[in-house]
Amino acid sequence: QVQLVESGGGLVQAGGSLTLSCVASGRTFRRYATGWIRQAPGKEREFVAAISWSGGTTYYADSVKGRFTIVRDNAKNTVYLQMNSLKPEDMAVYYCVADSRVNPSRIATIEEYEYWGQGTQVTVSS
Repeated sequence: QVQLVESGGGLVQAGGSLTLSCVASGRTFRRYATGWIRQAPGKEREFVAAISWSGGTTYYADSVKGRFTIVRDNAKNTVYLQMNSLKPEDMAVYYCVADSRVNPSRIATIEEYEYWGQGTQVTVSS
């Protein structure tokens, strides 16, 4: 079992940057695919970015391509989401997710992930 703790959310002006961090407990985190899902009020959950356990496969939603970068540091049991050029529409609660059984072809499928963090709020002012 893995426990995930996010940090790094906050208030930023449009065009600014934030880096979210997700620290995982457990020695086997390096075998877990992981990613970030966001949900804004009144909207469906959106898979923002994902990375395979090896780091060899990544996924980005079209809405964040070129602006967000997902990176993992298995030595630190941590995954990061670097967010640049933030827009008001990026405002949401961001959740870190992980699972060891993710089919590589479904790396960006929400239902593939069993473990979720508590979420961190990102607010972007216009």
